[in-house]
Amino acid sequence: MSKLTIKQHKFCDEYIKSGNATDAATKAGYSPKTAKAIGQENLTKPYLKAYIEKRLKQLESEKIAGAREVLEYLSSVMRGEQTESVATAKCVYNGVPVSAKDRINAAKEILKRYPSDPMTKAQLRKTVADAELAEEKVKAAKQMTNEDNKVLNDVLDNLEKGVLENGHVD
Repeated sequence: MSKLTIKQHKFCDEYIKSGNATDAATKAGYSPKTAKAIGQENLTKPYLKAYIEKRLKQLESEKIAGAREVLEYLSSVMRGEQTESVATAKCVYNGVPVSAKDRINAAKEILKRYPSDPMTKAQLRKTVADAELAEEKVKAAKQMTNEDNKVLNDVLDNLEKGVLENGHVD
C-alpha cells in the first residue's frame, strides 16, 4: 500500500467525518477551485479507499460493545460497582449506587447467557430439539418428489375430511 501524503491523510480523515469529498478536500488544504475534482479523484485511488475502509472498520468496532464487554458491565452492575444519577423534586443526586432491582436484573441477564438451573437447561434443550426437527422437516420436504407430495396431500385431505365430517379422527 502506498504511503499517504499529509494532505491525503487529512483528506481521508475529513472524509470519514463528513462523507463529503469536496468539503474534505478543502479542509485538507486543496484549492477550493479544484476541491471537487480532487475529492472525487482521491476517492478512486485504491490506497486511499483502503485506508478509509480500514479506519471505518476500526471506528465501528470501537463503537459496538462486544459480548465480553457487556458481560463485564452487567457483572459490575450486579456487584453494585456502578452508580447512577437520581433526580428528585429537590435536586439531582449523583453517584447513587444502583438499586437492588437493577442488580437483580443484571444478574438475570447474565444467567440468561449461562443457564444453570434445570428448568432453563430443559427449555434450552427443547428449543434446540425443536430447531433440529424443523431443519430435518425442511430437508425431507426438499427431497420429496411430485408423487410423494401428491400422496401426502391426499392423506392430509382425507384426514381433514374425516375430522370435518365426524368432528374427530377415528
